[in-house]
Amino acid sequence: MIVDSGLQHMADQMAEKNQIAMSHLAVGTGINAPVGTDTTLQTELSRVALTSVMRSDKKVTYVATLGPGVGTGALTEAGIFNAASSGDMLTRIGFAVKNKGANDTMTVTIEHTYQRVS
Repeated sequence: MIVDSGLQHMADQMAEKNQIAMSHLAVGTGINAPVGTDTTLQTELSRVALTSVMRSDKKVTYVATLGPGVGTGALTEAGIFNAASSGDMLTRIGFAVKNKGANDTMTVTIEHTYQRVS
């Protein structure tokens, strides 16, 4: 879900308000469903810099890698932010538990597809 602060960020970008680009992915263990008024993850565990941001046609793909010892736990939520801490959250996603062990490396990909709705 693109949250309210993410929609505001996009509007500011379009109006050339010099917003800081989205740069980080956070993961956590929150269980509440995402809602539009979210500004943070429910229970953030770790935040890492994005390894890539790509645009193709009407799709933006954000990719980040959580190395060993980073984001270890029973992950249930992720979000895209424009800062290493705090900052504006673009999107918050809830999902079924993905267990990440201390020695595991996990790559997280979040895609936003923009389309017209009739």
